[in-house]
Amino acid sequence: MLSFIELYPATALGFCLLIALCIGSFLNVVIHRLPIMLERQWKNECRSFLSEELKSEPPSEQEMYNLMLPRSACPKCKSLITAWQNIPVISWLALRGKCANCSNPISIRYPLVELASAGLTLACWWQFGLTLPFVFASLFCIILLCLTLIDLDTMYLPDQLTLPTLWLGLLINLDSGFVSLHDAVLGASIGYGFLWSLFWLFKLLTGKEGMGYGDFKLLAMIGAWFGWQALPLTILLSSFAGALIGISLIVFGKNQQGQAIPFGPYLALGGACYLFFGEAIHAWYFSYLGFAS
Repeated sequence: MLSFIELYPATALGFCLLIALCIGSFLNVVIHRLPIMLERQWKNECRSFLSEELKSEPPSEQEMYNLMLPRSACPKCKSLITAWQNIPVISWLALRGKCANCSNPISIRYPLVELASAGLTLACWWQFGLTLPFVFASLFCIILLCLTLIDLDTMYLPDQLTLPTLWLGLLINLDSGFVSLHDAVLGASIGYGFLWSLFWLFKLLTGKEGMGYGDFKLLAMIGAWFGWQALPLTILLSSFAGALIGISLIVFGKNQQGQAIPFGPYLALGGACYLFFGEAIHAWYFSYLGFAS
């Protein structure tokens, strides 16, 4: 396998990008369905804790709903999406962004997510080459993309994505994949603890909740992958981006003052920036301070 990659790097990269496009197609399913699955699960859990009178009411019939079933269908005419209509990017272009059966518009976000998945994979190849860190970095970026869009849509950062990815980061760094295990454990602990402390400080001062627990876990996840060293830059970049975009939305009337804005996308942006530019920014910063050798 290694010899094939060395002999035919362009073919190997093309194969990786094809897989990334297919993963991006599946991401569209996860982004749409996972929040619905979680809401149904929460409602069922709430029902089990309700009073005895309400418990006696028969539960409503619900069809099986997960990442595989029911099959994807047009939301308007309910016609099932066939295999040829589900080819990443190509099908959307061939159908001109419309349902083949009823011509209902199909959001351009579907091919954009697929292209973003391939683009992030290409960026990871540029950074790491066709190596094992490239595989891990691509997976990390694709999960960040998924979390970003779910948070933008629903204000959720599902534990089903953040926690397994956090543990995966610690396992990868067990043998110093990106950083030492010592730094990874500190990164996860400090990342969670820092935002948890800010959350309670803000709540004590204002009586309001400034962010959700999912944000704590996302920063802990980033720390588990890239160590405590990644946290200052990630927090700085995410805070700057969040403030800039939040103010812009208020100025242009897209968001009312006091309305909640998801912070997860900005943390994800900060984590991705650290992955690709962290070492260069650190080198520039220390050089600016006169610590360069």
